[in-house]
Amino acid sequence: MTINYQTSNAEGPIDFINTHDLEEQAKEVIPKGGYGYISSGAGDIFTYRENERAFEHQLIIPHVLKDIELPTTEVTFMDEKLRAPIIMAPIAAHGLANMQGEEATAKGVADYGSIFSISSYASRTIEQIRQAAGPEACQWFQLYMSKDDGVNIDILSKAKESGAKAIILTADATVGGNRETDKRNGFTFPLPMPIVRAYQSGVGQTMDAVYGSSKQKLSPKDVTFIAKNSSLPVFVKGIQSEEDVERALDAGANGIWVSNHGGRQLDGGPATFDSLQYVSKAVNKRVPIIFDSGVRRGQHVFKAIASGADLVAIGRPAIYGLALGGATGVQQVFEFFQRELEMVMQLAGAQTISDITQTKLRRNYYM
Repeated sequence: MTINYQTSNAEGPIDFINTHDLEEQAKEVIPKGGYGYISSGAGDIFTYRENERAFEHQLIIPHVLKDIELPTTEVTFMDEKLRAPIIMAPIAAHGLANMQGEEATAKGVADYGSIFSISSYASRTIEQIRQAAGPEACQWFQLYMSKDDGVNIDILSKAKESGAKAIILTADATVGGNRETDKRNGFTFPLPMPIVRAYQSGVGQTMDAVYGSSKQKLSPKDVTFIAKNSSLPVFVKGIQSEEDVERALDAGANGIWVSNHGGRQLDGGPATFDSLQYVSKAVNKRVPIIFDSGVRRGQHVFKAIASGADLVAIGRPAIYGLALGGATGVQQVFEFFQRELEMVMQLAGAQTISDITQTKLRRNYYM
């Protein structure tokens, strides 16, 4: 089955002031169905909206006379040197935004100097994504589990053979969220999903059908299974509560990924930044914390790190950069976040990322 889907093939520098402008520009080049899938949230989009608004719940205090000049954003994470604590979140089907798909995104992230997370629902193979990024690029692999453990073992093996340094188990998407925009647009996936072709073709499928073909009944045993069959660190993605932290860590998780899937799953749930306050206390520095959802500004990155996150993952802004400028556009988006973060660090009196972790935010009493 094939579906005619014509999207951008752009490659080159892009001009934008902020990520909100970037989204408006991308809307003009991504087909309506694809743009609706990428940009929308679940239900009444309450949680989607709150993801960004929640950053206003805490304030960054400007500090002066701190002898700060040219702050550095460089960090080392799992022996990988990164230009900034900003990585690429796993997102399905980059080919919806640009015909070059994940190959261009992975190249842009690698050229910038960060970590690319490959989605099980990518529109390119693991091998193609690896080749585009280059052998030295750091890549993680995000797994949507099949109901067939033999298929899971095969996918994990391919990810490891292609150089994946960690596995991300997305645990908060065992069914599709209430994606009303997709329903209004009659959206079905126009592109194949070659990584999971053993149990999901992708083409012509709704999001509900895609998730329905994957494993719904996830348990701590699945974390143990992934660790055993990959021998790689396992991050559990979708954690928003203290109880889930303990459940994941007891199962052997090597890291906690705070996320609500960009507001695309359970509408009416908390914003991830609000959840981070609880999760970071529960983790208590036992394992690293990755954070995503609603990140649109360098100050959001600063606040997340000050609240306990070790790395901050961006999603939609990078995809909009992909749509408008291919690999170059993706690299520019990462550079945008770094520049804003450096500016915030200078004004907040933080010379290094380590200094941010010692920063105390102030509760916003005006809200």
